[in-house]
Amino acid sequence: MPIEPVQLLSEHASFGGVQRFYQHTSSVVGLPMKFSVYLPPQANFGPVPALLYLAGLTCTEETFMAKAGAQREAAERGLALIAPDTSPRGAGAPGEAENWDFGVGAGFYLDATQAPWSRHYRMESYITAELLPLLAQLLPVDALRLGVFGHSMGGHGALTLALKHPGLFQSVSAFAPICAPTQCPWGHKAFTGYLGSDASTWAAHDASALMGERRAAPYPAGILIDQGLADKFLPAQLHPHLFEAACAKAGQPLVLRRHDGYDHGYYFISTFMADHLAHHARTLLA
Repeated sequence: MPIEPVQLLSEHASFGGVQRFYQHTSSVVGLPMKFSVYLPPQANFGPVPALLYLAGLTCTEETFMAKAGAQREAAERGLALIAPDTSPRGAGAPGEAENWDFGVGAGFYLDATQAPWSRHYRMESYITAELLPLLAQLLPVDALRLGVFGHSMGGHGALTLALKHPGLFQSVSAFAPICAPTQCPWGHKAFTGYLGSDASTWAAHDASALMGERRAAPYPAGILIDQGLADKFLPAQLHPHLFEAACAKAGQPLVLRRHDGYDHGYYFISTFMADHLAHHARTLLA
């Protein structure tokens, strides 16, 4: 796939490395897309492993880099951080900006099959087939040492993309992920709109269903999930117990940590960010 011109929007020194924000015209999405990259100081001397972070509903490519406090730990470990936007912008689909949990800022990291969304809402192919290869050519990022993690809708994205593209990612973790979108209101709304009313097509984008199909552990080194027990979305939307059961059935090692008092936001995420980078580093830096 040809590499489209990439525009550097801004850069900022951070913990001996550099925080950058980019924009490029995506041939997969058919629109300009933004993404952010943190390069640790070790990138001055050669390609470094990278972590792809997928953000949640309403977020952008800036949210993680500004709120998660990950750069210090990434600099110490020599890990690059990559954060794409959460959806196309400016697609002009009717009603795309009317709801915070569908459309703009809510691409759900899948390729839509239903009009009008199928024209531009192709986040799975954008990330796996365009963005990551682009970065491997553009920056000192080691495409053979990639991990993926994310939050909420992005946790759903991290788990499903890791299960659908196991050769692409070597490690995976998530914060408060939507673990069974076929069984929650957010998922029903998104999947009906993007994929259509035939629910038999939805399981291909449900982490619990995907793990339930496995007969061996796709990530033998383990998956890490952190979940706050004061998270208001936990009872109706997230269902980590279903993913836990699917992992147990498949023999997939899973560390699912439940934390009293923590909610769904970035105070929670930043509290346990260092643990997630350490989890990925054990595989990516081995």
